[in-house]
Amino acid sequence: MTVELGAASTMELVNALSTIATELATREAPESAAACLELTETLATATDMQESAMASFIGRVDAAGEQQRWGYPSTRAWLRSKLGMRESRAKERLTLARQRHRLPQVAKRLAAGDLSYGYATTVADSVARLDDTDCAQAESMLLEMADQGFSAGKVATFGQRIRDVIAERDGTEEAPDQDTKHGYDKSWITTTRSLDGGRYVKGWLNPEDAAIWDGTLAPLAKPAGPEDHRDVSERTAAALSSVLSGGHKATKVTVICDLETLTGGNAPARLTDGTPIPAAQARRIALAAGVSPLLLGRGNTPLYLGYRERFATAAQRQVLETLYPTCAVRECEIPGTLCEVDHVNGWALGKSPTDIDQLALTCGWHNRFKHTSPDQIHITKDQDGRYVYRLLPPPDAHRRTGGGPPGNTGPPDTTFNWAA
Repeated sequence: MTVELGAASTMELVNALSTIATELATREAPESAAACLELTETLATATDMQESAMASFIGRVDAAGEQQRWGYPSTRAWLRSKLGMRESRAKERLTLARQRHRLPQVAKRLAAGDLSYGYATTVADSVARLDDTDCAQAESMLLEMADQGFSAGKVATFGQRIRDVIAERDGTEEAPDQDTKHGYDKSWITTTRSLDGGRYVKGWLNPEDAAIWDGTLAPLAKPAGPEDHRDVSERTAAALSSVLSGGHKATKVTVICDLETLTGGNAPARLTDGTPIPAAQARRIALAAGVSPLLLGRGNTPLYLGYRERFATAAQRQVLETLYPTCAVRECEIPGTLCEVDHVNGWALGKSPTDIDQLALTCGWHNRFKHTSPDQIHITKDQDGRYVYRLLPPPDAHRRTGGGPPGNTGPPDTTFNWAA
């Protein structure tokens, strides 16, 4: 297959690029480290130019709302779920796509390989909250800094300074950072989940809440004896854990595990959001907790059946939250605890009773999407007996042409001869 670059369609160019990338990814790196350095710089520049094309594509999808026809509630959800981007990556790509038309110099230089993707996204984020006049001036100033060799971080800092000056000029205030915004009059705590299931905790307690903290935790945080070698921070964390697990009657944590785990097995338990819990820790929690059995029949079908009523009971929802850590739609990240109960076959006209083996959890957006576009939801069951909803393309969608059977989204098996 011969591809003339000037005459080729966008689809043909993307297919050709995908084929080349597939071949390049399977090759071993050259023995020469100097050659690898040069190849890396060349490939990085090419990647930046590809980001320019991707920003154009994402911008068109976002402006038209096309992602909703494919079953995604927002452009960022599509980038995260379907393309597997991290939240920060999806956000910066979407920002660049939305600001691209306001940044003609950035768009031109990124497409030509004269500006890195990092600088482009930094400028786009810096001007996102400026009007068109200030945006044009800020673009020139920030690009000048990039040309002078300032790092992307320095450019971002200067972009923040530009916003501060504009806010002072207009008599408005930029939104402060989280700590400054909260201030010190009211207590506040922020937590961030780590990759291994733990949490980083940061916050501030006002004098009244600090007194409660000290009165409750200080007695529990004292050394347990001469053999207690924990420092103050470790004893305080243990005291807080003790209060949360037994000192407050409203505290409730659902830990899901097999009977074998409770009787000495090594299979880990999990929280309702999927966080794994070591088997030994699950057994320690079970010693001081209420245990509710969930009986499963052949094929892992729940035997807990509800009544033929419109709404699921609280007990049914507890079972569903155990079975569905997230929305039943594959790739949707909404936690099951925030989802709605969905009648798999539709409750209208009594088609589906409110029985536990005919219910699933879906987020509010996908619950409505399933009702309005039933032909775009394919429902199966996994090996654990849970319903799995898979999004299907719109009936009129044609994602690619040629190169394989319907539904194939990979590059066609072709050989390319290039002609400029």
